[in-house]
Amino acid sequence: MKLSGAAMAFPYLGRALAWAAAEKMHNWAGNLEYSTDRVFTATSVEQVLESVKKNNKLKALGSRHCFNNLADSKDAFISLKPMDGVIALDPLKRTVTVGAGITYGQLCPYLDGKGFALHNLASLPHISVVGACSTATHGSGEKNGNLSTAVSALEMVTADGSAVALSRERDGDSFYGAVVGLGAIGVITKITLDVQPAFQMRQYVYEDLPFAELRDHFDAIESSGYSVSLFTDWQKQRVNEVWIKSRVEPGQQFHAAAELFGAKLATRNLHPIKELSAENCTEQMGVAGPWYERLPHFRMGFTPSAGKELQAEYFVPRKHAVEAILAVERLHDQVGPALFITEIRTIAADKLWMSPCYERDCVTIHFTWKPDWPAVSKLLPIVERELAPFDACPHWGKLFTTSPDELKRVHKKMPEFVELCKRFDPKGKFRNQFLNQNIFG
Repeated sequence: MKLSGAAMAFPYLGRALAWAAAEKMHNWAGNLEYSTDRVFTATSVEQVLESVKKNNKLKALGSRHCFNNLADSKDAFISLKPMDGVIALDPLKRTVTVGAGITYGQLCPYLDGKGFALHNLASLPHISVVGACSTATHGSGEKNGNLSTAVSALEMVTADGSAVALSRERDGDSFYGAVVGLGAIGVITKITLDVQPAFQMRQYVYEDLPFAELRDHFDAIESSGYSVSLFTDWQKQRVNEVWIKSRVEPGQQFHAAAELFGAKLATRNLHPIKELSAENCTEQMGVAGPWYERLPHFRMGFTPSAGKELQAEYFVPRKHAVEAILAVERLHDQVGPALFITEIRTIAADKLWMSPCYERDCVTIHFTWKPDWPAVSKLLPIVERELAPFDACPHWGKLFTTSPDELKRVHKKMPEFVELCKRFDPKGKFRNQFLNQNIFG
């Protein structure tokens, strides 16, 4: 991984394939320069089959939102960005099947127009559906699983050029192992998601929640909406902002209280980093709107988050949430100078082998760092050491220094996952440095 302080190369991820030739490819944030610019672009399953057969080593490249080299390749990439259509919507089964190149920003308006919704969304709508599901990317909510829990079936091309279909209903363990596949099993060509009837949402923001109140009322705060996010810079013994996203239920009146455990209701739209303009953010102040315009924090048509940044995130079992948060708070003097903001969210347990939420409800502690890799690289081991007693597990697509042995300890199904990968990819066609070091080593 070649880390730099370069500015974000492509502020809008909808510009498909503009990056293929002249300059070195970078990830979304600009901190990672990919190890090759050799890219095959597929517009059909047949072209995916052909590329997989012709190449001894290959990695699928999505919306490039990973901050580490999980999706990097020294040999060749295959991009399925043009395969971004909706293949089928089944109103009776309540499923939608989409091509591997589609993003949530493309899919969600289509679903809403047909009267359907997804159960949850991440902070950004710019990310690809397949990439998000393959890395256990998540939103928030006491009862909401991560985005990959919506997957009910997938089709992929495996190392020998075969097309393989797996489903939750038919394939049991193989399916649960393959959904969060980290790009190690095959090139996913289409994916089927569970949907539900469309709904409206509203969101309110509260400012300056005392840490003492968070400690004493964590469960009540996190259950105060369908999706809740806490933003803190770990300074002044307080949570800077509490974002509460609630479903609008027919016939039910709702009025936000002026105060939430000492936090005050905001009187204007806010950015998670309060100093930044809120024009990029989804509508607040209790204004009702479609689910897909409230569940993310950032609007599709704008550069998301801070732009030029680094990210790290750790999943902690829900039972350790308060202790883990307070452990990080004790580092406030160390993390403060390098940090933009931290977001704290909840995610429900799932059955997916390589998900950090496998058989455990989790709380995530997410760090949006300033683009200073020398400083961040020194801080990550310190944060990880504080969180280690709580069985913390890093997000697969973000920066971490957690050892392979520790990853194997917290991911109980990793041995079974390795065997599944060997079954579909016995010679390691889809493996790279990251996978070899952290999983197959």
